[in-house]
Amino acid sequence: MDETQPIKTLPIIGNKEVPADRIDEPVFFDKGIEVSMLRLDCIHPVVSGNKIFKLVYYLREAGQLAPSTLITQGGPYSNHLAAASYACRVLGIRSIGLVRGEKPQVLSHTLQFCMDQGMTIQYLSRSDYRQVGTEDLTRDFGTHILVPEGGFGRPGVKGAALINQYIDPYVFTHLSVPVGSATTLAGLLQGSSSAPILAFPALRNMLDIGSRLEELGVTDLRRLTLIPDYHFGGFAKKDASLIRFMNEFYLRHQIPLDFVYTAKMMYGIFDLIAKGYFPKGSRILCLHTGGLQGNESLAAGTLNF
Repeated sequence: MDETQPIKTLPIIGNKEVPADRIDEPVFFDKGIEVSMLRLDCIHPVVSGNKIFKLVYYLREAGQLAPSTLITQGGPYSNHLAAASYACRVLGIRSIGLVRGEKPQVLSHTLQFCMDQGMTIQYLSRSDYRQVGTEDLTRDFGTHILVPEGGFGRPGVKGAALINQYIDPYVFTHLSVPVGSATTLAGLLQGSSSAPILAFPALRNMLDIGSRLEELGVTDLRRLTLIPDYHFGGFAKKDASLIRFMNEFYLRHQIPLDFVYTAKMMYGIFDLIAKGYFPKGSRILCLHTGGLQGNESLAAGTLNF
């Protein structure tokens, strides 16, 4: 892949456009604010959202190996594992998933999908998972590219920075993004826009974002504002109000949200607008980071989409 090649021309993606859908609500009109959503979830049904962006340069490196092998990490419901397994199958790369925790009696839909794509799954205790070493992996699997959980690393940031090609730096006054590993956030901070970035952590008490960004090569945080109050109890936690918001949002806008990341961000945006956080004339672009496969972990009938 050429260094400047747009993500949409990758063979996994095809020539898929990424719409920026306007989100019209009476309260937005009353406050004089425009809200749009960059529909990264529309890129692909599996490698949607920010997942393929963070993977693209890791995949490139793995594809140059002989034999080509990619090893990556994640939990039993990881969007990242699902995207990596699919991308590797399409590109002819052997994939190995290191999964946190013991093998469950019943596989999650995510792990079953990964195995269906040909990914080899290895379960690790939490202590072993935290101490994964390249030497041990090379001994067990041979030469490989190791992708940390969530694509965290400089190649992941380089890939996430490609998202900026879909953002007009002169149109929007604010960018909004949910945060897990902070890799996508780091990529956005490398864009040419001067617009403030609102980061909505999906984890409770995520106090290390600054050190994460520094490790990823980002030191200028002047554009960054953390909005830590919409995690709904922690990673992958939810309550009835969040589920109700997702269902009502879909009825009004026909846009599905995932309950781990994007729904929490959008709930926060709606709440902040209602509370007068944004000045009149603000034009906010919210990134839909995909991950809709995670909704399959919810009980049938929970969502109306």
